[in-house]
Order: sequence, then structure tokens, then C-alpha cells
Amino acid sequence: MSSLDQRRQSLPDLRRQLSVTLEQAEAASKGRDVRKYDQHMREADRLTGLIEQETSRRSTVVSGARPGYSGEKSKFANLGEFLVAVARHYGGSGTDSRLVRAPIGAGESDPSAGGFLVDTEFANTVLTRVYEMGDVVGRAFKLPITTGNGIKVPAVDETSRATGSRWGGVQAYWVGEGDAATATRPKFRLIELDLKKLMAIWYVTDELMADATALASIANEAFAEELLFMVENSMINGTGSGQPLGILQAPALVTVPKEAGQATQTLLYQNVVKMWSRMWNRSRRNAAWFINQDVEPQLYALSLIMGTAGAPVYMPPGGISEAPFASLFGRPVIPLEYCSTLGTPGDIILSDFSQYVLAEKAVMQAASSMHVRFLTDEMTFRLTWRIDGEPIWQAPLTPFQGSNTKSPFVALAAR
Repeated sequence: MSSLDQRRQSLPDLRRQLSVTLEQAEAASKGRDVRKYDQHMREADRLTGLIEQETSRRSTVVSGARPGYSGEKSKFANLGEFLVAVARHYGGSGTDSRLVRAPIGAGESDPSAGGFLVDTEFANTVLTRVYEMGDVVGRAFKLPITTGNGIKVPAVDETSRATGSRWGGVQAYWVGEGDAATATRPKFRLIELDLKKLMAIWYVTDELMADATALASIANEAFAEELLFMVENSMINGTGSGQPLGILQAPALVTVPKEAGQATQTLLYQNVVKMWSRMWNRSRRNAAWFINQDVEPQLYALSLIMGTAGAPVYMPPGGISEAPFASLFGRPVIPLEYCSTLGTPGDIILSDFSQYVLAEKAVMQAASSMHVRFLTDEMTFRLTWRIDGEPIWQAPLTPFQGSNTKSPFVALAAR
């Protein structure tokens, strides 16, 4: 029997062993036996590597081509074409030379495991779509990070505009001739951002693999929208633990109380006016209103009471038949699904996200593998984005005159 026939016979056996090993790992997982689960998964990695090696050798002997070479040297035309090439590799149809192995462990490259790296062009395309689509993330102050997993950003430590507190301690004096002035200096603090890992996983069936064009379209849409949702939701609602700190959880948030006697689940003209009055004046030109769509009926019903009558505040002059202004005090009103439902804190927010810092890895990482969903005959694709963010402000600002604090982040209390 030839060595090629021996290899062909060994492949079914290896695949059966892998199937049994993965079933054992699944059983160990259900039984919460971590030691056995890790043992079975290490064995699955080893068997997967052997299968890949034998598949590649068999393809090389049959075609007469050099290992890992398909004659193609150009880049993949689109993400779908890349995904199909990965599927063909694992299916034993040869390895496209454009595929690049993903690193394993502490920077080591192991040809028996780990899958393939997605071209950075495709990963960056997804990242670009996130910024183009995002009503929140696109407004933030961004800091790209090329090395390391964190950054320290100096910021002015100013919480009051009272004399002697501006810029954290800078003070000027009116002095007469020959008089001396007391030396002062600004005060700074450090914003420490440790990048958090955001990972998106996609399982692709063989049926979808057959259509590279549809695959590319779905991959770009699915990954971009999911990453966008997670990042923007954390910028508003994030706890800061394992994820960015959201403005609703930040110490700098100003919460405007409801009006005396205000009914539940309502929004009044006075609420909007008072929220606007608490917005830091320098942030007004960059600010936007973010609302849950449940708030919209309340906006259309807003009116300014004049004597015994009232004038619509949000409705256009032509009435409901005309397009709404979609603005309050000249700033856009943007519906977001991350905002809380009507009557709860966060249902309407006035925010200047240029005062929110977002640090991110300059390159989004992507990889692929087949053994994670081997039993269901699916490919697994993974996209990883390291990112962190928080408000630049650490507290509301006490004005020079008056007692109502100001902030770039203003919300309305529960009603």
C-alpha cells in the first residue's frame, strides 16, 4: 500500500477521533469538570493539527503543487472570498497561499492550530463601518494605540470656576506698581485607560459558504453592527468593569430632578429647558439630544403655556403632515436603542461626546478556525477589538456665579 493510501485511510480515523474527543469535552463541560475539559480540548487541538497536515499533504501529492501554494499571489477580492478559501482548506481542497496563520499563545506560530488571520484591510473595513454608522462613537475624542494595552492621558483637574480654582489653581491678580503677585500653577490628573477586549464570534454553515458575495455582505454588516452596538451601549450604560465607563454611571453626570407633581412617564417643557440650562456652555455647540423612541410621543405633545393657551414646541409649523424639526434648542434629537424607556433615567440625555475619550487598538484582529464547531460542520470566525473609554470630566463644574453645577452630560431623573 502506498504512503498516499495510508494517509487517506488515516484521515477518516483522525476525524472520528476528533469527533469523539469533542463529545467528551462537551460532556466534561456540562459536568463542570474543568480539568477533563482542558485535557480533551488539548487533544482536540492536536488532532485538528494532524488532520490539517494530512489534508495539506494529500492535496500536494494529488496536484503536484508546493505545500501551501495555489498559484495566487494577489490579495483576496473581498471578505467572502477569504472565508471560502478557509473553508476549502479545512475541507481538504488545498491551501490558498494568501492564507496567513494566526499566532497561538505568547506570540508563537503553530502550523497545527489556531486558524488563519483575516486580512487587516477587511478588519479595518469593519472598523470604518462602525465609525460611519455610529451616532455616538463617531462623536467621541479618539486616541489610537499602536503598542501596549493601555494609555495614560493628562487632563486638567478643574471642578470649579471660582477664583483660585480655574485650571485647578491658576489665578491672576490686579496689582499696583511694585506689588508682587502670588505664584500659582495649574493642576493635572491622569486618565488611565486599560484596553478591554471586545470579541465577536460568527459560526458559518456550509450552505452560506457557497456564496462568497453574500458571505462578504453579511459578514461586514453583522460584525460592524454588533461591535457598534456593544461599544455605543457601553459609552452610555457601561459600568467601567471589564468595559468602558458609560456617561450614566460617571461621576460627572448631572441629573435634573422632575417637576413637582409631574405625572409618571411624562416629559415636560420645563424638563427640557432645565436640562439645557445645566449643559456646560462651551459644550452646547457639540451637544446632541439622545432619546429612546418611547419619548417621541411626549416630544410631539410638548407645548409652551401662554395664558390659557399653548404653542407647540416640537411640532413643525405645518402640523403633523410636515417633517419634524428633530431638534431642540438647535441641537439634533437622535433616537437610540441604548437609551432607557420612558420615565427612567437615561430615556432622554443631552450630551457632548467630544468630552468622552475613547482609546483603541489601531488594528482590529481577526482569525478563523474549524474545530470549535466541528460537530455541527460549521466554520468559526472571530473578530477582536481592544478598546476602552470614559468621560474626560471627573465631576460636574461649579460655575463662577450661581450654584447649579454644569456638565457635558445631562440626564433627567426618574418620573
